[in-house]
This record gives sequence, structure tokens and C-alpha cells, in this order.
Amino acid sequence: MKIIICGAGQVGWQIARHLSGENNDVTVVDNNPELVRRATDTLDVQGIAGYASHPDVLDRAGARDADMIIAATYSDEVNMVTCQVAHSVFAVQRKIARLRAQTYLDPAYADLYRRDHLPIDVVISPEREVAEAALQRLAAPAAFDTESFLDGRAQLLGITIEDDCPVINTPLRQLTDLFSTLRAIVVGIRRDGALFVPSANDQIFAGDACYLFTHTEDLNRTLEIFGKTQSKQERIVIIGGGNVGLGVALALEARTDRVRVKVIEKDRTAAERAADTLDRTIVLHGDGLDTALLDEAGIASADAVLVVTDDDKTNLLASVRAKEMGCAMAICLVNDPTLVPLMGPLDIDAYINPRATTVSSILRHIRHGRVRNVYSIGDAEAEVIEAQVLGTSPISGQKIKDIDFPEGVLIGGMMKEGKVIRPTAETRIEENDVIAIFAMTPDVPEVERLLQVSIEYF
Repeated sequence: MKIIICGAGQVGWQIARHLSGENNDVTVVDNNPELVRRATDTLDVQGIAGYASHPDVLDRAGARDADMIIAATYSDEVNMVTCQVAHSVFAVQRKIARLRAQTYLDPAYADLYRRDHLPIDVVISPEREVAEAALQRLAAPAAFDTESFLDGRAQLLGITIEDDCPVINTPLRQLTDLFSTLRAIVVGIRRDGALFVPSANDQIFAGDACYLFTHTEDLNRTLEIFGKTQSKQERIVIIGGGNVGLGVALALEARTDRVRVKVIEKDRTAAERAADTLDRTIVLHGDGLDTALLDEAGIASADAVLVVTDDDKTNLLASVRAKEMGCAMAICLVNDPTLVPLMGPLDIDAYINPRATTVSSILRHIRHGRVRNVYSIGDAEAEVIEAQVLGTSPISGQKIKDIDFPEGVLIGGMMKEGKVIRPTAETRIEENDVIAIFAMTPDVPEVERLLQVSIEYF
């Protein structure tokens, strides 16, 4: 597939890294020559320096025979015009644009993206993706990472194994015997900094970071078996009242179970906007690092603090201060992946990486076959791919034990006729089944091959 990626920042570079590693013909376009040089020096991609919205730049990038264009520059307007030029001048079939401004996402203006108006096939909103990720973190406070699959009926959980975990030093094969009705599978383990897909004979040790795939109904039981307790979140403090913080507060207000939320915002205009938009949420104007303001917000008795300002260091410091003042749980937004190793030493319970959430959202619309969801793990180390099995897929009609999956691939969950089941070696994969596959990044191309459908489906 020939793909043009406009924007060589964190998201664009990461997408290029994924796609170039899967033998796609990738060209990166950016008006910053240094970013283009970084991409071409570190990845197997071509680079063009120039403005992505200019027809001559897209022409040099090979738009005349491109299959897809991904507009992920820092400017919404450049992304929109890029898609328009790609459609009108070069007839590019698939166009994806990242848009930040919330007004572009208002359902009242949905007609804007019709093919005869502004032809964008997929609109990605980082703020909405991050807000959804924040809500999922709040819903599973015992996990450092979480994502929903199979129509919300299954969850991927990332949990850290403590010394008091009841199942440490137990081979995974025995877990199936001990908890025969538990619909949960350990799909990935990070040990000593290295992520791998475990075999049935592998054991779990204290200090491991485990990725579990579990039925939503079995979530609490799964956490309990792995030594975690699930507490109800009734009092939440949000530091940062921008689009992300406001989106989370609105979603919490809409929940049927009453959650008491307080928002702290440093910018007066943003604070006033949040106060006007929210009904039951208290909005405080001030610095989220101010101990007096945190005390006024009741941080000591809060079940969780969510820190989502636009500054990583502020997010880290505010999280540490909140925990030091007695807050039970801290979740912070971190753009810089090099800061992630500090989470443990700083006692920050969970983090959200906007780049990873946006990358996952874009990949969801790129994968071959009937892919419904993609979630990127760690620093592009692995992916969870949810896909519908079609009759022409090589795996259709086969038992799992008979499929030649690579060592770095494991099926975590499956939905048959609307029912979520835990797959076993004897489970037969059939047409219309939906499967969730945990795959190490080098093995993703083979997974795509196994999910690939005949040309008649395109």
C-alpha cells in the first residue's frame, strides 16, 4: 500500500514507524526539514520538505498513485485542505485527518465532511480519544492501562504484580485448571523492561507488568485473583479544564451513578467556559500545584486525581503533590514517552499517552481485513487487533491449535454470535466471529496476512 503521511511530529513519526515496518511504501511530508530528516534517517521512508496542503508538494510525494493520505500536522486547517487537495486534484481514495478544534466535531456540522463538501473519510480527535482513555483509567483504578474491546464486553488490563499476589510463581497452564470458569487470559508480560507473549508454562513473578484480556463481567474477579481490589470512584479532582478535562467532566456528569467532581483550571477564560458548560461540577480558578487550592478541592479525601494540563512536568508534579496530600490515586497525561519510567518511582498510578491513543485510532482505519479496533501497547512494542473473521480468511474454519500463529501472537478473546468466550486450543474460528489478537509488533504483518480477505471484499 502506498501511503502519504503529512506531519512528521510524534504522531506522524509513530504511524510511519508502524507502516514502514510492514512493507508499505511510505512518504512523510513536513514543512520542517529537520523532522523530515529525522524520519528518513531512522525509518525506511521517503521524505518531502514542504507544506502538505500545496498541490506541488503532494505531487512530489507521489499523490497521483497513493492509496491513502493521513493528515496529522499541527494545524487543523492544513489537514482539512490537504484532504481536499488529495481528493480534488489527485483522487486519493482514503483520507484521514486529525482535527483538534471541538467546533469541527460538533454533530450539527457533520455534513461538512461529505464527499461533495470536504471529503474526509475519517476524522480523528486527539482530545476525545484522550478523554475516553481517561474515563477507562478511572473505571479500572487498579490497572495502569486499560482498553475496551468486543463492543465493550471485554477489557484489556495492564496490572503490576505485587508480592502478595495469590498466583505468583504459578504456571499459567495451572491458572486455567484453578479458575476454569474465569474468562481471562494473560496475553503479555513485561519483565525487566522487556515485553513478551507468555507460553502456557511461563510463570508470573512479583514486579511483572501483566496484560490481561478479560470479559467485562469477570473484571472484578480477575483483579481479585491477581491481588488487586477495585474501589468505587465517587470523588474525583480534575486538574486542567481544557478540552480533555472538560470532556471527562461532562461524561462523569452524564453517568447515572453520582460522582462528585471538581475541576481546577489556571486560565481564567478556560475556567469560565468550563463553569458555564458544566452543571453539577465545581470549577476552581487557580494553579493545580497550589497546596491551598488543592486542599480547598478536597484532594486528601479524593478517590482519584486526573491531571491533564498541556504541560508534562506540571502534570507529573501535580500528581506527586496530590498523592503526597493524601489522594488515593493519580492519573496524569504525559506526551513525552521518556518520562514514563518515572511513573513508578514517583508513585503515579497510571498515565495516558495522547500519541499512543491517536496512533491506535489511526491504525484502526488502516489495517487490512475487517479490523474493528487497534490498540498500541507501550512504545509501539505490541498491538491488540480486533477483527471480524470473513469466510475467505485463511483462519476461517480452523481450530486455534491448527493455525500457524507466530510465537509473539496470542488470541485473548473471541465473540461468537454475540457471546464473548475465552478461546482454547480446541476452539474453532468461524466466519463472522470477532477475535481480539495480542501481537508483538514484528508479528503484525503475519497477523494481517491471516486476516486478509479476497479482493472481492474491496
